[in-house]
Amino acid sequence: MNQLWIENGLFVTMNDDRRTVKGHMVVTDDRITYIGEEAPKPEQLAPDVKKLNGSRLAFMPGLVNTHGHAAMSLLRGYSDDQNLQVWLQEKMWPMEGKYVDADTRAGSALAIVEMLRSGTTAFVDMYDRMDQVAQMTEQAGIRGILTRGVIGLCSEEVQQAKLHDAITFAKEWNGRADGRITTLLSPHAPYTCPPDYIVKFVEAAHDMNLPLHTHMSETLAEVEQNVRDYGVRPVEHLDRLGFFSRPSLVAHAVHLNDDEIALLAERGVSVSHNPVSNLKLASGIARVPELLRAGVKVSLGTDSAASNNNLDLFEEIRFAALLHKGISGDPTVIPAWEALKLGTIYGAQSVWQGESFGLLEEGRKADFIAIDLDQPHMYPLTDIVSHLVYSASGRDVRHVWVDGRQVVRDGLCTQMDEEKIRYEAAASFERLLNG
Repeated sequence: MNQLWIENGLFVTMNDDRRTVKGHMVVTDDRITYIGEEAPKPEQLAPDVKKLNGSRLAFMPGLVNTHGHAAMSLLRGYSDDQNLQVWLQEKMWPMEGKYVDADTRAGSALAIVEMLRSGTTAFVDMYDRMDQVAQMTEQAGIRGILTRGVIGLCSEEVQQAKLHDAITFAKEWNGRADGRITTLLSPHAPYTCPPDYIVKFVEAAHDMNLPLHTHMSETLAEVEQNVRDYGVRPVEHLDRLGFFSRPSLVAHAVHLNDDEIALLAERGVSVSHNPVSNLKLASGIARVPELLRAGVKVSLGTDSAASNNNLDLFEEIRFAALLHKGISGDPTVIPAWEALKLGTIYGAQSVWQGESFGLLEEGRKADFIAIDLDQPHMYPLTDIVSHLVYSASGRDVRHVWVDGRQVVRDGLCTQMDEEKIRYEAAASFERLLNG
C-alpha cells in the first residue's frame, strides 16, 4: 500500500457543499481516503505513510481537456491568422498528410508534457495513428479518452479501412493503462463524413457500447453547407442519423439556435467549449450561458496547439469566465466558481467519468494538482477561487498526481524525458517542413 498525507494544505474541493478545506488530505494507492480540517486519526494512516507539507500550496482536482489533437503540437505557429477552412485545407491537411508514426509520437509526447505541467490530468484526443498517442499516454501516467478520428472524404474501400482501424483501436485500448485509457468512436464532422458513413459509426458504437465524439457547428459556413447538402442544420442532421442515440460529446457547437440547444439538452449531449481556438480562427462564440441554463453539460477544450497555440486549460477557464461577460453585458453570467467547474467536474461528467474524478472527496480517484501560492500575483489570498480563475496560469502548477501517482514534481514530468521529447519534436517538424 502506498499512502500520502498532505498536511496544512488549502484544498479547493469543487464540491458545492464544501468548496474549500484548510487542513489535510490522505491518498491511499489511487484513491482519496480522507479530507478534513482535523488531522487524520492514527488508524487511518499506514506505518510508512509519506508526508507532504502543503503550506503555501493550493490543491484542486486535475483539469479535464475535453477536445484536442495532441500530435498537432508539431504545427504550433505554422499557420496563424486564417479562417478555419483555409487553415485546414491549405495548411494543416497537407502537412498532416506527411506524418509518419514517429511524428505522431513526438507531437503527442510534447503535448502530453505541456498538458501535465499545466495541470491537465485527463484529455480527450481525436487523431489517427492513435496507438502512438495511447503509448505516450500510458507512459506519461496521464488519463486519456482517446479516439481515432475519421475523415470520410475518400473511396468506399478507404472508408472501410478507416472504420476498421477506428474499431480495432477502440477495442484494443479501452480500459488499458490500469483503466486510465478509455476510448470513443469519432467520425470527424458532418461536413467531412457522408451520412451513410456516420451511420456506420453509430451502429459500431451501439455494438461496442461506446460513446461518440465529433466536431459540430464550428463555423457559420459549415452550418450553411450542411443546409445546402442535406437540407437541415448539423444538429438535426446528426439527430436524424441516430448520432445522439449514443452518449455523445460534440466539440465547438458555436452556431446553435434555441431549438438546437433544447434538442441537445433533451438528448443529453455534452459540449466541449473551445473559446481560445474559436476566437483565433474567428469561428464565433458559443452560447455557453444558454447551454448551461438549458441543462447541457458544458466542458472546456483547447483544441490543438496549432489553433490555440497552447494547451493551458487555465487560460480556457479564464476566457470562459471573461468572454461571456463581455458579449452579454452581464458580469454575473459565468462566475468564477462556474468557470472552474467547467474545467474540472463538468469535464469529468462530459466524458462519463463524473463519479470517478473531478472532485476532491473521499472515495474519488486521486487526480489532483498543487498550485504555488507563494507568488506576487496570488497575494493577498482574498479568494482562492477568484485567484485560480482570474490570476493563475498553468505555469503556477507545482505538482500533479494521476491515479495517486505523482507524474509532475516541482514542475517536471517524472515519467517523461522532456529534453528528448523537445529534441524529437523539433526534428519531426523540420522533416515535415522540408520533406
